Amino acid sequence: MRVLAAPDKFRGTASAAEVAAAVSRAVAAYGGTTTELPMADGGEGLLDVLGGPDRISTVIGPLGEPVDVGWRLSEGTAVIEMAQVAGLALAGGPDQNRPLDATTAGVGELLRHAVESGARRVIVGVGGSATTDGGFGALKAMGPLDRYRGVELLVACDVRTRFVDAAAVFGPQKGATPAQVRMLTNRLERLVQVYVERHGTDVSKMVRAGAAGGLAGGLAAIGAELVDGFALVAEEVGLDDHLTGVDLVVTGEGWLDATSYEGKVVGGVEAYAAAASVPMLVVVGGADPELANRRGVVSLSDRYGRDRALGEALTLVEEVVGDELARR
Repeated sequence: MRVLAAPDKFRGTASAAEVAAAVSRAVAAYGGTTTELPMADGGEGLLDVLGGPDRISTVIGPLGEPVDVGWRLSEGTAVIEMAQVAGLALAGGPDQNRPLDATTAGVGELLRHAVESGARRVIVGVGGSATTDGGFGALKAMGPLDRYRGVELLVACDVRTRFVDAAAVFGPQKGATPAQVRMLTNRLERLVQVYVERHGTDVSKMVRAGAAGGLAGGLAAIGAELVDGFALVAEEVGLDDHLTGVDLVVTGEGWLDATSYEGKVVGGVEAYAAAASVPMLVVVGGADPELANRRGVVSLSDRYGRDRALGEALTLVEEVVGDELARR
């Protein structure tokens, strides 16, 4: 039995690498072999999946405080994870965040550091943000834009939200009140005009431009390419090649819902596995009721209870994978 373990993180419980290792332990107990291939979709975990940090820079955090941020530079390619710079967790979650003040300035500083350090290709993962500043803070902090000529800037997005819609869709998750959501929407509408006037780019109709509170759109205004985060990761880690000769693919994430099949890891791995005619097992921490009984899906919360799913996730992943192999 040859298994490919290609999970996303279980947010707040286990990293993608830890889940992949749990799958590997279960397979080894049945005499099989596992290729561990942790995945990400542009949100948290992207940096670790693409090799992990090998640099540290001190930049401005989401609420103006200095933060030490790990990032990667290898063979001319830099990898930056927005959540490490201006993430909601850094702001103290939605209760502590100041949605009108939260800034992407630190992202711009890190982009500047990357290019000054020799990066000619920069991948920016934009999930988990505290911000809705349309990327304005980042662009100001990047300094003269001439230095970015010839640099390939890729923004790995895990959503397809439009620029002006970012406040209404994600603002409440970042602690914004209804009144603040309206103010943030007005800000984004003004920035559409600013970016047209300054950079000649209309970000209002761009798919994915609303990612990270419009950071994606702000970077697109200066020439960045907005790409599907999962597709980028799949190409970077060679998911296609790893599917060759595999008997089973195991993937999963912390919570399965409709968005899991709209550019996220589970849906992406499922599509690749189906194209390669490889059976798949999806192990998740929990799931929306309409998806919990989907074929090939095992919800740890539904099978073992929420408390055990949170406290013993990795052990339970091993058990579920073992049960699956025992039936084969």
